[in-house]
Amino acid sequence: MISTDHVVIGSCDEPASGDAIEAFDGNTLVCRGPVIEIPPGHGLFWILDTLTGSCRLLDIAEFPVVHLPANYREVQLTAPRP
Repeated sequence: MISTDHVVIGSCDEPASGDAIEAFDGNTLVCRGPVIEIPPGHGLFWILDTLTGSCRLLDIAEFPVVHLPANYREVQLTAPRP
């Protein structure tokens, strides 16, 4: 569930590489992890999904995506870049 300390991302211009994010489908967490790449002009960004250990391409039009608080830390997994 999206809490009050999470900031909803309104455009792909908002996240920066390394920012921790979460995406939801209703109240269900779909993926979580750091942003690893933002292709310019596509409205998409890649994250390293720490729930599955794989890279995931996100479109903010598909799921509500939120920034995690700045103090959020999670073990970083190593995965190949897309």
